[in-house]
Amino acid sequence: MGKAGRFLGALLLGTVPATVAPAVAEPAPLPWTGTWETAPSGTARALPGTAVRNVVHLSVGGTAVRVRLSNRFGTAPLVLGAVTVAVRRSGAAAVPGTLRAATFRGARTATVPPGRDLLSDPVPLVVRGAADLLVTVLTPTGGGPATYHGTALQTSYLAPDGAAGAADESGSAYTGTTHHWYYVTGVDVRSAAAGTLVALGDSLTDGTGSTPGTNHRWPDLLAARLRAHRLGVLNAGIAGNRLLRDGTGPSALARLDADALDRAGVRVLVVLEGINDIKGTSGAADPADLARAYRTLVARAHARGIRAVGVTLTPYGGHPAHTPAREAVRQRVNAFIRTGGAFDAVADADAAVRDPADPGRIRPGYDPGDHLHLNDAGMRAVAGAVARALAHRPVVTAIGGTRPR
Repeated sequence: MGKAGRFLGALLLGTVPATVAPAVAEPAPLPWTGTWETAPSGTARALPGTAVRNVVHLSVGGTAVRVRLSNRFGTAPLVLGAVTVAVRRSGAAAVPGTLRAATFRGARTATVPPGRDLLSDPVPLVVRGAADLLVTVLTPTGGGPATYHGTALQTSYLAPDGAAGAADESGSAYTGTTHHWYYVTGVDVRSAAAGTLVALGDSLTDGTGSTPGTNHRWPDLLAARLRAHRLGVLNAGIAGNRLLRDGTGPSALARLDADALDRAGVRVLVVLEGINDIKGTSGAADPADLARAYRTLVARAHARGIRAVGVTLTPYGGHPAHTPAREAVRQRVNAFIRTGGAFDAVADADAAVRDPADPGRIRPGYDPGDHLHLNDAGMRAVAGAVARALAHRPVVTAIGGTRPR
């Protein structure tokens, strides 16, 4: 364990004085911690009558779960005919005895209005960090366009006979597959974890370039590093997302509360976003626009008692959208992230992945071939940079102190 890990571990595991609570007849329930997230990115064709068995990878474990279902981009009420959770064995199959029905205010069915999310009741189910959870959603009537996350990099499963599929433990009802996540956008656990870290970003955070089905996005790799420190990690990346303007999903400024600050137990916000604003067809010509946006994100996080880590923008020399003028903007934005004083700590992903022989490009061993995204090794380098940034005292103090909720 490196210096950053020892420092973070010490603060999380023993050096922060515990608050002495008065004796009570029964202990209060453990707080909720975010263990998995995906940010809604748009809509897909609804699948009425089909059960969608979403496979999601948890960062920390707990003694109960609750799931967040979203109709954020729907245009009609979303009827939930059945929702189940289970620990995954393999494929669409559940570990025997772990399948549970989720309820909503005690009922097994619910309706989610357009533009809204819905949290389930607590579901008693012991889960471990790094486990896969099956979240199955049956929508008997479809309810219009389905809110989904497009770049799952994970195979999930479809059962045409949805009524049978929702309660199917063996997975035999699941004859189709999908590479999107439908409706489910979050999982919380009851846990003694230290809190939650949310990674807000674009395709680099969403995992584009990493190996599908391996959970090698940099937030996943960071979660593996932090598991011993009991910190949940949530991935709020959307491929194609921008900081300033809506595009693929709402802008980072617009979705900050719903996708990051409102999540359970949030202590730290990590921001890696802005390259799409720079390289887009109407790219951001003025780095001051991005600097103001970063300051706004940080101010809103601080108002909630949440610390903010800024991540420098990684190189993309060799990509068709790269130009010298846009590279100059990237360099000025990175200078602000490093030295502008907006963030509580800085993770220098640019320095971690750039080619020493050509700093405007990604190191060849980290480049999946498109000169913009990162392969598994590049994702590991970013995770390491963020882990080192977490050793900064303002950040670990936020993690080690009183939970914000």
